[in-house]
Amino acid sequence: MAVKILSDSACDLPDEILEEYNIDTLPILVSKGEEEYLDKVTLDPKTMYDEMRKGVVYKTAQIPPQMFSEKFEEIAKNNESVIYVCFSSGLSGTYNTSLIVRDETKRKYPDLDIDIVDSRSASVGFGLLVYKAAKMAKEGKSKEEILKMLDFYVKHIEHIFTVDNLEYLFRGGRVTRAQAFVGGLLNIKPILDIPEDGTLRPIENVRGRKKLLNRMIDIMEERGGNADLTHQTIGINHGDDLEGALTLKEMIEERYGCTDFVVNIIGCAIGAHAGPGTLSVFFLNEKPDPEF
Repeated sequence: MAVKILSDSACDLPDEILEEYNIDTLPILVSKGEEEYLDKVTLDPKTMYDEMRKGVVYKTAQIPPQMFSEKFEEIAKNNESVIYVCFSSGLSGTYNTSLIVRDETKRKYPDLDIDIVDSRSASVGFGLLVYKAAKMAKEGKSKEEILKMLDFYVKHIEHIFTVDNLEYLFRGGRVTRAQAFVGGLLNIKPILDIPEDGTLRPIENVRGRKKLLNRMIDIMEERGGNADLTHQTIGINHGDDLEGALTLKEMIEERYGCTDFVVNIIGCAIGAHAGPGTLSVFFLNEKPDPEF
């Protein structure tokens, strides 16, 4: 039986990839005051970023149990074999909710065939796992083969990113008010990553954009030296800063000779916390098994 890949909107993959590989995604909930939206369904990222620049505050909520229940019942009724790759459990309760709903659904549909994988990743870092899984599914690989690959990617995917305005991270409790104020005053930009537990971690502070981008690329070499950066897919995304993303892409191409990229805008689920101007790069820190 062919394997289908299910994910959620926080994977931030371009629409053309989702369509080409028949990747189904469940939308994260995004709210503005009393108004509630579905990420990339009833609210597009560009609109959200424009409003955030004007001071509008957006919040997010995990996928509700009812949405999982409806999707899992659909999978059971269609007798599908599915892998759900979901947003990091270190950043959202989505993973735990999906496990609970799967178990509940299995009581009604004992033959439900769905494996749930905690990506321990976010945005296109998470998206690269989904992309690779969907490619393998399209090639006719077995569920066991895809799950083995996902286990490797979860352990070895790197996230290196920066935000343009620390105010958004302050609102999310990631930096203090003093850090946000001083960072803005001195043009200090943080470099952050997502460690193996899937949470968010500041690792360095850099003053000035040129130094910032160069340092991000240096970190790629420090962390990806055993991974053959040249011949892997590199993920880049941005908080409504395509120019910055393309500059970062060109610098990576020049430094490492990379040719395969996934570049996309950060969706509302992640962008509501990171803010406009965010830039991210994602890559593997180990060379994968050739069978992947």
